[in-house]
Amino acid sequence: MTSFFDFSDAAVAELARLDAARALQEDVGAGDLTAGLIDPTRRARAHVLAREAAVICGIPWAQAALQQVDPEVRLTWRVQEGQRCTPDQVVLEMEGSARALLTAERTALNFLQLLSAVATKTASYVDAVQSVPGNRAQIVDTRKTLPGLRLAQKYAVRTGGGTNHRIGLYDAVLIKENHIAAAGSVTAVLARAALVAPSAKFVEIEVETLAQLKEALNAGASMVLLDNMSLATLREAVQLNAGRAILEVSGGVNLSTVRDIAATGVDRISIGALTKDVQATDFSMRFIADLTA
Repeated sequence: MTSFFDFSDAAVAELARLDAARALQEDVGAGDLTAGLIDPTRRARAHVLAREAAVICGIPWAQAALQQVDPEVRLTWRVQEGQRCTPDQVVLEMEGSARALLTAERTALNFLQLLSAVATKTASYVDAVQSVPGNRAQIVDTRKTLPGLRLAQKYAVRTGGGTNHRIGLYDAVLIKENHIAAAGSVTAVLARAALVAPSAKFVEIEVETLAQLKEALNAGASMVLLDNMSLATLREAVQLNAGRAILEVSGGVNLSTVRDIAATGVDRISIGALTKDVQATDFSMRFIADLTA
């Protein structure tokens, strides 16, 4: 399943450029008063250290921030996008205007620490379910993202080995309990979806009981979200489904439960915490040489 955003290298580079420009405007405004204390002719060499193990993500955003402040900055990445780093490993070396490096530092690190955190958390879930015999479950994100950074965070989920759900309300249909109540029934709302959203990438319906699942399958549902069901009920749902629809699970998912959920035989496990409850990866930038002649 794909979204309207293709995540090609060119599209990601443009997204990163726009995000970085907005972030720099927010931080720098009319000018960096503190960096103004530094001689504008001074050049420096610096590096970025990862203080903890992580999956590196956000290189296009960090580069965009640094290059917008100093178009001539020289960047050498020692760990590439999607690769894992170890504690105290140098992930980036740079040379450029000392003023510019100081001005762009926080914006570049903010992107790197957020997106690496999302990718790392995603990878931990992907690794967990891969060890389940016969696993078929993909780890999937949600719309629980930071406002204005949804595409960046969904890119980070992909970098960590996860799968994107719908990007927003515009590209796919997810029918929840209130939609069902307003439409009158599972059958009625699915019939309505076929009429009003023919261009949707997919139509998914959330069910809370096996009776609702059976009704959805009888109404031709091709994708069903099983909400907050016990493991025993999930196993029954998989048997009842018999491969007719893609089954996704949400609710009660964490690293302690995800393996057991995957073992039920479901196809997808959606986890809001991938993008909502993240602890920033710890990076720091240090000047290591004055290059001024």
